[in-house]
Amino acid sequence: MNFSPGPAITSAEEIIRECRALVELLPSQALARARESRPGLRGFGVFPVYAPQEIIHAAGLMPVGLFGAGAKLETTRADSRFQSFICSIARSTLELFLSGDLGRESGFEGAVFSSICDVARNLCSVAGRNAPGVYVEYLHLPQNAATPAAREYTRREFARFRDNLAGRVGRPIDDEAIRRSIALYNRVRELICELYTQRQERPGSIRTADLFAAVLAGTCMMPEDFVPMAEALLASVREHAPVPRDTVNVVLEGAFCEAPPLDLIDAIESAGCQIVEDDLAIGWRIFRKDVPVEGDPVAALADAYLAGSAYTSVRHDSTRPRTRGLLERVEASRADAVILASAKFCEPALFDYVLFRRALDERGVPHLKIEFEEKMWTFERLRNEIETFTESLLFD
Repeated sequence: MNFSPGPAITSAEEIIRECRALVELLPSQALARARESRPGLRGFGVFPVYAPQEIIHAAGLMPVGLFGAGAKLETTRADSRFQSFICSIARSTLELFLSGDLGRESGFEGAVFSSICDVARNLCSVAGRNAPGVYVEYLHLPQNAATPAAREYTRREFARFRDNLAGRVGRPIDDEAIRRSIALYNRVRELICELYTQRQERPGSIRTADLFAAVLAGTCMMPEDFVPMAEALLASVREHAPVPRDTVNVVLEGAFCEAPPLDLIDAIESAGCQIVEDDLAIGWRIFRKDVPVEGDPVAALADAYLAGSAYTSVRHDSTRPRTRGLLERVEASRADAVILASAKFCEPALFDYVLFRRALDERGVPHLKIEFEEKMWTFERLRNEIETFTESLLFD
């Protein structure tokens, strides 16, 4: 589909259909599609939650979000290298490396991982050992963002990544190129933020499953292509007249890393929930304000991460506890309840659940805990569970 600006606005239905089709592609297939208009383009994987994709883009590479492979790939090789109690995104991402989907022959230069959990840290090492010739980088993001040394530490870590990546692609990544990429990604985040605003302020204007599909599609296409697509989608959403429904406004929390199946989001919405806030693919919309394009761009990215990023469970900040971040999200979105949806075997989410449950109970906020994994294919039991929860709030 061509999203070049024109007199006619592509309908939201057509755009969402295209986004859902793009999300079903493996990383190599998404890169091959981008290469149709950019011959020779190479990709670079970005494992959740956050990495400075502006630096990757400035290197002339296509940042591709690695949210696992869903049901698109059997994890036969990866299962022999990981325990059975490892989250499915780790297994399927490793399978992408072992199968060659993220290899140099498929057009990928490498991938970057960051501080999420022990599984992600080990995944980076295992992928590097089992994918010869693929550059694998690990970003050591600060665990104490409040310390005075955090700013310089983060800047140096991002600068180290830039220098290593420049050596890999064989050319310098200059400041001006990073500034241009920052300006482009500022626009990407602005459009996503406005789509989220439409969903919250005009319930029914866009379903969360469709919004999530659009955001995920943006993680596997060039940002230059995503911008006109998102602009067309936003224009169509603004023209759409929402249909009122009897729903419960909920915050969806816990899916910060592994992407839940779109069918699960569909099931939550069909069970009577209006999702007004979430942490889906949070790393690709993490900055609440534009990153400055003046001055040192690497320092600007470091400052934005430390001082301007949205709350996420894997962002450690002693001045802003996780429970406070969730409660602020509930209050700002005027939600009636919280659905804590986490990937099976996700340790950060399981640890957080104890804290979240206590904080929500103290505030009197109703909540429901559910789990998902990539290869889920039936959602009837979860839908019944969510319907019961929703009805208890609507008819209490």
